[in-house]
Amino acid sequence: MLRYVIRRLLQAIPLLFIISIILFVLMQNMGDPLATLGGRQVTRSEDRQRLARQLGLDQPLYMQYLYWLIGNDWTKMDLDGDGVPETPGRRKGVLRGDFGVSLVAKKPVVQVIWDRLPNTLLLMGVTELVIIVGSLVIGMYSALRQYSFLDHLITAISFIGYSMPIFFVALLSMYIFAVNFKRWGLPYLPTVGMFDPQVGKTPGQVALHMVLPVFSLSFIYFAAYSRYIRSAMLEVLSQDYIRTARAKGLPRPTIIFIHALKNASLPIVTVVGLDLPFLLAGAIVTERIFAWPGMGRLFLDHVSRGDTPVVMGILMMIAVAVVVFQILTDIVYAWLDPRIRYE
Repeated sequence: MLRYVIRRLLQAIPLLFIISIILFVLMQNMGDPLATLGGRQVTRSEDRQRLARQLGLDQPLYMQYLYWLIGNDWTKMDLDGDGVPETPGRRKGVLRGDFGVSLVAKKPVVQVIWDRLPNTLLLMGVTELVIIVGSLVIGMYSALRQYSFLDHLITAISFIGYSMPIFFVALLSMYIFAVNFKRWGLPYLPTVGMFDPQVGKTPGQVALHMVLPVFSLSFIYFAAYSRYIRSAMLEVLSQDYIRTARAKGLPRPTIIFIHALKNASLPIVTVVGLDLPFLLAGAIVTERIFAWPGMGRLFLDHVSRGDTPVVMGILMMIAVAVVVFQILTDIVYAWLDPRIRYE
């Protein structure tokens, strides 16, 4: 297994290299990063020439990529014209963890991302936990009560939920649980932000503000995950070894949770393994609607303002996460099914 992991990591190096080239070319053609420097005023022509020379933007595209990748020896730059340089004298390059300086925040990209990443991990981690646990319960119940009234009801709700766009679910939940509940005199839920500024960032406030975003995201994914679990469980429950376990008189919980669920979880591991890397990117639409200060909102804000260093940092972080989580998924495969070997 160790040799397999090392081999996959070595294979990931040229893959990430190709991904970085494609992303860099696309970002360079997305717009002019010096047009406003992330602000609202057009950059003066003399400032544009100076910054383009210092940032290496007057060089050919391949040289700009090398500057981004391995760094260069530029002078300290004053991005906002206040006489105080915002950049260090030497940029180390992405290979040594230096993604540059944000054109909007005037801070290192790593710091900008790190300020938002814990908020996204909190929201998306709780959401994924709710999705997995809830989907397991719903999917297993539907499989064990196949063609019952509740099975048909869950199937109908799943198809309805899967067909709804996330912005509709988010706005509908705000209208019901915030607007109408307040109108009816019932305890209502907050709709924006991470906490009430008048109360402070307490665990209770953060948990209360997470209810609607978590519900909106979970409602969509419940439909897909529960159907995967239901179909996988039905397939496993019809196998010969399950009938043999029943004939031996094994307890029903042992048959379901040890023999059936473990073997039915392989398709679910695939789906979860594909979704987990994108937890780092956050939920762009949901975070925007609920004003959650996470990675999704950060990405959208900086794309709209042409902040290339931050956008490239986020995209490369996602690319690395996809590679890592795919390797972890393969390891979980081998743990769940001893027949799978990678040597």
